[in-house]
Amino acid sequence: MSAQATTFDWDLIQRYNAAGPRYTSYPTAVQFTDAFCAQDYLEQADRSNVSGTPLSIYVHIPFCSHLCFYCGCNKIVTKNMAKGDAYLERLLKEIALQGKLFDTGRLAEQMHFGGGTPTFYDLPRIERILDAVGSNFNLYREPKRDFSIEIDPRTVDPDTIAGLHELGFNRMSIGVQDFDPAVQKAVHRIQSAEQTLSIMHAARDAQVRSVNVDLIYGLPMQSASSLDTTIRAVIDADPDRICIFNYAHLPERFPPQRRINDDDLPSADEKLVMLQSTVETLMTAGYRYIGMDHFAKPQDELSLAQDHGHLHRNFQGYTTHAECDLVGIGVSSIASVHDCYSQNHYGLDDYYRCIDEDRIPVARGLTLDADDRLRKHVIMQLMCFGTLDFSEIETEHDIDFSDYFRLELERLREMEADGLLTLTSGHLSVTAAGWTLVRNISAVFDKYLPQTSKQRFSRFI
Repeated sequence: MSAQATTFDWDLIQRYNAAGPRYTSYPTAVQFTDAFCAQDYLEQADRSNVSGTPLSIYVHIPFCSHLCFYCGCNKIVTKNMAKGDAYLERLLKEIALQGKLFDTGRLAEQMHFGGGTPTFYDLPRIERILDAVGSNFNLYREPKRDFSIEIDPRTVDPDTIAGLHELGFNRMSIGVQDFDPAVQKAVHRIQSAEQTLSIMHAARDAQVRSVNVDLIYGLPMQSASSLDTTIRAVIDADPDRICIFNYAHLPERFPPQRRINDDDLPSADEKLVMLQSTVETLMTAGYRYIGMDHFAKPQDELSLAQDHGHLHRNFQGYTTHAECDLVGIGVSSIASVHDCYSQNHYGLDDYYRCIDEDRIPVARGLTLDADDRLRKHVIMQLMCFGTLDFSEIETEHDIDFSDYFRLELERLREMEADGLLTLTSGHLSVTAAGWTLVRNISAVFDKYLPQTSKQRFSRFI
């Protein structure tokens, strides 16, 4: 099945509209435990050097100058650069500590600055971080590299964009969410279309290779009509990728969301209309539906990775370079190295204490066993490609697929009867109707989900 083929069956979506993971990892972060410690991470990093696989570097900048009410990220709202500088010094130390763990021959093909707001820092401070990464890791400088940074248009100007490109960033992700003034007021993010579009044009003028735009549907005061106006304005600016995320209203988990009036939120049916309209509009405009939240032009590396079997899903969503080990740097950042996931301390005090004592600041994580690796393989194949070749799974993991997943196949046959997928001898294919529900299909293989409180996850709509 082509991953961009999708149809909306309202009845199916209503019936399958349950809470569940987004599967940016398997097992999910809910399974991380503090029984996993820094020593476990060090051992996994050492083992990873045997493979010599490339690296992907994630750098977390937690600071934001303004509070967006919808946000569920780990962030610190401040305009005090002294706090930013105190963090910067620890970040540089962690880069050096992490760099010692990995063989210098391993190329770092990917690097991503996320947040928070990475552009909370000015160009000289960002350059210091880049210099540290380049001094401690073998950064790949050829066009194949993916060096990306998240941009808040309110914190930059065209000269900043040109400067970021000169520093080596060839991908930029620009936060939009929605251009409608009523929506922006309701979520406390005032950002004019003119301001945002000028930054997108500046990225084009600087010859940034790829520009991504982030949007959200389901925000307070939002309607299908207002969102469509935003979508069409974004399309006119011609980004290479567009991500449209479902707003998950979980005020019990994310305190800033308590400032959002529940009565201002669109209903589940209204959100479905928004999603359906957005998918149809973007595909009509020539974008390919990669899956979940992501759209890309057919010639974009994300589309090509899906075509050639190299698409991957990690904590930043869909990405390329599936073979990379992910090194997470900064407070709360998550790594995926060899057979483990690890997460740094979530609070600044604990993070600073570890760095000041020259210790890797890992707080929790998980070492994957053989069953985890098997189910991870299955779930990622479904999430990225919508297909499973049972013989391929059997060969790599030395199992009999039909026997090992006997109970899962029984559940999948119920989904097949509903038209979400087709099962033939040794093969599974997600249908066009099932592609919008691929996380539900993937959840069949999640052995942890029945024991996990589904309140920890958002619903599909």
